Order: sequence, then structure tokens, then C-alpha cells
Amino acid sequence: MSLTIKPVTGRYLQHRFIQVPWNIYQNDPAWVPPLIMDVKHHFDPRNPYFSHARFQSWIAFRGTKAVGRISAQIDQLHLDYHHEQCGFFGLLEAEDRRETFAALLDTAQTWLQNQGMKYIMGPFNLSINQECGLLTSGFDTPPFIMMGHARPYYQHRIIEQGFVPIKELLAYLVKAHFTPSRVMQTITKRVKKDIHIRPLNRSHLSEDLQIIGSIFNDAWSNNWGFTPLTQDELEAMGRDLKLLVDRRFIQIAEVKGKPAAMIIVLPNINEIITDLNGRLFPLGWLKLLWRLKVKHPKTARVALMGVRKEYQHRLMGAALAFMVIDTACHPVRKKGVTDVEMSWILEDNMEMRKIIESIGGRISKRYTIFRKEI
Repeated sequence: MSLTIKPVTGRYLQHRFIQVPWNIYQNDPAWVPPLIMDVKHHFDPRNPYFSHARFQSWIAFRGTKAVGRISAQIDQLHLDYHHEQCGFFGLLEAEDRRETFAALLDTAQTWLQNQGMKYIMGPFNLSINQECGLLTSGFDTPPFIMMGHARPYYQHRIIEQGFVPIKELLAYLVKAHFTPSRVMQTITKRVKKDIHIRPLNRSHLSEDLQIIGSIFNDAWSNNWGFTPLTQDELEAMGRDLKLLVDRRFIQIAEVKGKPAAMIIVLPNINEIITDLNGRLFPLGWLKLLWRLKVKHPKTARVALMGVRKEYQHRLMGAALAFMVIDTACHPVRKKGVTDVEMSWILEDNMEMRKIIESIGGRISKRYTIFRKEI
């Protein structure tokens, strides 16, 4: 049957858009069906991302069967911060046919070009501060929370359309029970007296969120692709963390009373939702709450971490990074967690990689960002 590309308009097509991955991954044991309610929330116009971004999505049909999908987005914060006319593609899923990938990527490309963009980059679902990168290594294990999955053929099909890999993102797997290296123990002893580490204070959640956002926006500001977190995004993150995360999984480090580093560890919800098939009703809610509160996931993910720039490339910075990881891992271990994914890490961030590898971390997955001139 001939291929047609339809823009997503209205509830029915949005539902079809959300359902596309079920067609693509139906025989893939490593795929984790996302919670449909969560995906719908992601596309809600009230999502604070949409206050600074334009967005359009499309579905590829063969007859009445949805065989692919894609989105294109323009983030004003990225334009303002990086001073380049670059838009993004994301949410790409498709059957293994060159024609389908070509039609979807060309549609996204044309939309971006018509709005003045000169480059297209991705995948971003929807921004660099959310799920990003195409899985290009590590297909045989399920993704951790807020990390992507893909079929092995995706990379080849994207490159066929003239896209070039420009950045590699790494996921490291670390045992929750790790032994620090002698070097790290020595560095920590030198500066420990000046560092105080505490968990998130739920009674002062707004203040602590401001601290976390301030550290993140400072620590990551020189990193590749950085886009700052907005006040609305911080507040939305706070609401999610309040529901999902033990406060001790979030740690803030202070140097002589000044906030200097932070870490957020998330229980790996993907481990406990696979059999729900994306649905929380009628009994999914009960299963999820029981598994999260009583039978806690055995895995977790370090989703956010940062050390202020003034301490980076110094012994103090290395000590802060190690100490927040170590401190957060104590409550994680008490919950029965055995393995922690640290993701994502830029491949060229050698300082962070050395710290992770010093506690036994090994690369478990690799994600790639692609770019093309349009």
C-alpha cells in the first residue's frame, strides 16, 4: 500500500500517535510499554516546555495501519542560548523501510525549514532536559526510567537520509554496593571538613528546588547542547519528585554553607510497569503503588547531577561528585536496590567518566545525537 503522512490533529490522531510503538516493538522483549497517562501528560499544552517551544507531529500510514511517527520542535531557549537556527526531531518510531524513514524525516525537515531553521538535530523527546539520543548500543536490555529504546536498524535508516552522528551519550551501570578507590578516599579526606551533605527538605521544597535548579543551570551551562531549566519546569519536576521519590534519594552538598552540588536518583519504574502494557486502570494503580512502596525496584537511575563551575576541574569538584553519589547510594541500598544506572554522560566528559569508572561503573548503553544541514 502507498504511504501517507498525516499531521496529528485532534484526540483520535494523538491516540494513534501514542500507540505507534506498540506496532514497532510487539516482538521486542527489551521494550517497556510507557504509561499512556504519562505520555498524554507529556503532550499536554500545559507542559511547561511548550511555553518556550513550537511543536508539530505526524503519523505515517499504510492504508489504515500506522507504521511510523515523528515530531519536530523549535525551542526558543536553545535559539537564544546557542545563537544558531537549529530545530529538532524526536519521538521517531518506524517500520524497517527506507521509504518510511525518508518520508518522516523529510516532513519534519521541511516544517523546520519553513520556519527559518538551517539545521535539524535529534532525536530529542522533547528536549535535551528530557529523553534524548538514539539507542545505538545495548539493545538486549530494557531502558531505565526516562531513557529511550530503539530497533537496531534505526541508526542505519537515519544515516541513509544524510544525518551525521555528532555526539555520543553514555549510560553506565554501577553496583549500588561499591568500594571507593584509594585516590578518591584520599581526596575526600582532604576536603571533607568543609562539606556538608543533606537530603531534600520536603518542608522547604520550593527553596530546595530553587537550589537544585541554580546548581544545575550553573554546572551544565558550558556543556554541549545545554538549555536552562525554567521556573515552571522546576515546579513541575518538584511535583513529580514529591510523588515518586524518597527525599533521601535527593542530596544537596554545601561547601562552607554554600550549595555546591546536587544529585537526584529515581527508582527505575520501568522495572515494575512492563506487564501493565501502558495502562493503570482498572488495577494498574494498585500494582504500581504496591511495587513502588512495598516491593521496591531493584534498580535506580541517577537522572540529574551537577557540581558548580567554580569547583569543577579541581580536587574539590571531584570530591563533591563522589560524595553526593556515595551519600545518595546509602538510602538506595536500604531500599534493596542492587544496580544504579548513571545516565547520560557525555562521551568526552572524561572527568566524570573517571569518577564513575573508579567505583566500578561499566558502559551499558550508548545513545547518539544526529545532525543535518537543511
